[in-house]
Amino acid sequence: MTIPAPGPAWAPSDRELERQDVRRRLRRRSLLVAGASTSAFFVLLGVGLVLSPGWEKVRETFFSWSAAQDSFPLMLDAFWLNVRIFLVAEPAILVLALLVAVMRGTRSAWLAPVRIVAVAFTDIMRGIPTLLLVVLLGFGVPALQLQGLTTDRLVWATVALILSYSAYVAEVFRAGIESIHPSQIASARALGLGPVRTLRHVVVPQAVRRVVPPLLNDFISLQKDTALVSLVGVYDGVFAARDYASYNFNYTSLVVVALFFIVLTVPLARFTDWLQRRVMERERAGSL
Repeated sequence: MTIPAPGPAWAPSDRELERQDVRRRLRRRSLLVAGASTSAFFVLLGVGLVLSPGWEKVRETFFSWSAAQDSFPLMLDAFWLNVRIFLVAEPAILVLALLVAVMRGTRSAWLAPVRIVAVAFTDIMRGIPTLLLVVLLGFGVPALQLQGLTTDRLVWATVALILSYSAYVAEVFRAGIESIHPSQIASARALGLGPVRTLRHVVVPQAVRRVVPPLLNDFISLQKDTALVSLVGVYDGVFAARDYASYNFNYTSLVVVALFFIVLTVPLARFTDWLQRRVMERERAGSL
């Protein structure tokens, strides 16, 4: 049996090469225009700030280099508490929110009290401002002096963040669960899976994958809201910045701690954008 000789390798035509060259030139032109316009905007913004009548006073009060150097070690040490609060609260929120979402999605008549509790929890926790909830739990629970419960305001401020964000994240999980097509559940039932195993092995894994981008957005907000623990006297980054500003009559420390939050949240925000684009591209590829 003779094997046919391979044909000539594919090569783009002259017209295709011309199109590619045009696209490259247009791309370079767009990048140049975007870079020039962005640079001009920030230059004009900087010139406007520097030439404003009160710039010298603002620079000395909010952007003092000596005050930034002096407050940086103190702010960095205190800011680690905000990071630890975030690392503790995030997994707790995921577990509690998923539990609430599953409770709210039950359909059995026997589990009606469970659904009522889940709905009441979601409505109440979303209805109370997070700031107010932190103050209520941070000061209120320790004042009760209940036996067996800690009076540490840091613990109760963290609990308040967990309860508040669990209500919002539970709705994100519930939206993901309800987005699963009924055919998926029917297929699982046809394979002999019961309601619990269907939820565990079919519904929840797909729902979690779909809601990862909005979950990351919620956790970006959570990282910023860890600053609310300073309202109950917890010595975090914001409390340390306010203390330094009050003692030295200079607000540069507030700018320093704001930069800490920016450094921590911006990479997560960019990762969220990248993940959203990837999910959209995957969905579009699957629909073709």
